[in-house]
Amino acid sequence: MAPRLEHGEHTNGPTGTTRRSLLAGVAALGTLGAAGCSRVATASTTDGGDLLDRLKAQGVVRLGIAGEIPFGYIDRNGELTGEAPELAKAVFKRLGVDRVQPVPTEFGSLIPGLNSQQFDVVAAGMYVNPERCEQVIFADPDYQMLDSFIVRKGNPKGLHDYKDVVEKQARFATGTGYAEIQYAVDAGYKESDILIVPDQVAGLNAVEAGRADVFAGTALTTREVVKKSAKAEATKAFTPLVDGKPHIDGGAFAFRPTETKLRDAFNVELRGLKKSGELFRILKPFGFTEAEMTDLTAKELCGG
Repeated sequence: MAPRLEHGEHTNGPTGTTRRSLLAGVAALGTLGAAGCSRVATASTTDGGDLLDRLKAQGVVRLGIAGEIPFGYIDRNGELTGEAPELAKAVFKRLGVDRVQPVPTEFGSLIPGLNSQQFDVVAAGMYVNPERCEQVIFADPDYQMLDSFIVRKGNPKGLHDYKDVVEKQARFATGTGYAEIQYAVDAGYKESDILIVPDQVAGLNAVEAGRADVFAGTALTTREVVKKSAKAEATKAFTPLVDGKPHIDGGAFAFRPTETKLRDAFNVELRGLKKSGELFRILKPFGFTEAEMTDLTAKELCGG
């Protein structure tokens, strides 16, 4: 988020869970929960929408986030951060909106919350896929993502992709609602044999403890979570297969279908940030690499 479930770890279905929340982000969500209690103004019936004009007038845009590190979360100091909120700050400032306000919610509630006016945009690094494109409109992706495995040091079973997992009968784990579930099943792994854990931290623990030979997640989350591990490592990133073809996911901001003017204006600024290199400078502190910068479009990922 193709049957991709996650943001690499979300479900690509419109109501699926996303990349797993880490404790730092979740712990602070309650303190800002009140921010999501009131609704934004009713959507305009004007062709293309007038939300951008209203946001400029009020000086603040409300961001739907899902408390996921590194995509959008509240840090230990109670501050909004993450790749999507930091990008939102840069883009909306250029659009004449100086403040962003977080509205924390569950990942599965992001699209329903957006369409019921609880916030103005989804800023959660959400994967773009055809199912979601039927309910919202997306900006072009601000990043792309491949998969990777967490394995024991030295990768003793030689696991480099889902085919290896099946052929070597490895004990396979991934996260609740992760896209990697479907990728493994498509490769021939029996779904009932998959060990489902809450997130990448639990996945690392499962591999370290010997309860799983491999944990599958996004390249970003796996490489970040193993940094302090003495027992496990992340494999080289690889492209999963969907319907037998290589598939690359892309994450993007989501807007209500009526607000094409805002989406288009967002895309103009996003393209400028990509061209100048500023986008990578914004995302780099959250673990993104140049390999995860992308020229993919929402149209491509929506299926044309």
